[in-house]
Amino acid sequence: MSPMHDLDRITQQPGQMGGRACIRGMRVTVGMIVGQIGSGRAVEELLADYPYLEREDVLQALRYAAWLAEEREIELKTA
Repeated sequence: MSPMHDLDRITQQPGQMGGRACIRGMRVTVGMIVGQIGSGRAVEELLADYPYLEREDVLQALRYAAWLAEEREIELKTA
């Protein structure tokens, strides 16, 4: 099962927001949400400021960011 399986609210479309990860196809990026939380804003504040967001949107944005932070790149040797 893919790690992205539980992240059904995270969408990426090349023509929207430069292909960045967004919430449910809206023009709200995962980076914006994670940045706000990282700056000390509470989830409740985000939900009040962005009434079209749901708590699960914020939680999935955080899980997606955590998944990306754990991802690693492996350098392949060229022939």
